[in-house]
Amino acid sequence: MIKGIGLDMIDLDRIRQAVEQNPRFIERILTTEEQNLYLKYTGSRQVEFLAGRFSAKEAYAKANGTGFGKELSFLDVEILTGENGEPRLLKPQKAGETVFVSITHTGRSAAAQVIIEI
Repeated sequence: MIKGIGLDMIDLDRIRQAVEQNPRFIERILTTEEQNLYLKYTGSRQVEFLAGRFSAKEAYAKANGTGFGKELSFLDVEILTGENGEPRLLKPQKAGETVFVSITHTGRSAAAQVIIEI
């Protein structure tokens, strides 16, 4: 049974500007493990990675029905890469839930969809 579906889309320029204005933005959005992945990329690929993770975390918060705030922060959600390169949500882990994550990006935007199944 599906508990929730979340969808989010963001402009890459918005993420690029956020990092330029405040380099600590990366630390506010990405966990330590996600930052390690981020640092393996360069240039526009870093922006795509960061925007994709931002969008996926937003989509998760929507699917979870909480949004971000008291109950959930960006650092509470961790999306790493599976063995085939697919995004994998590793936390938060909730018993009995399966979370499906899809991330895509173009030259101008990133989008993500999350489905939580119970």
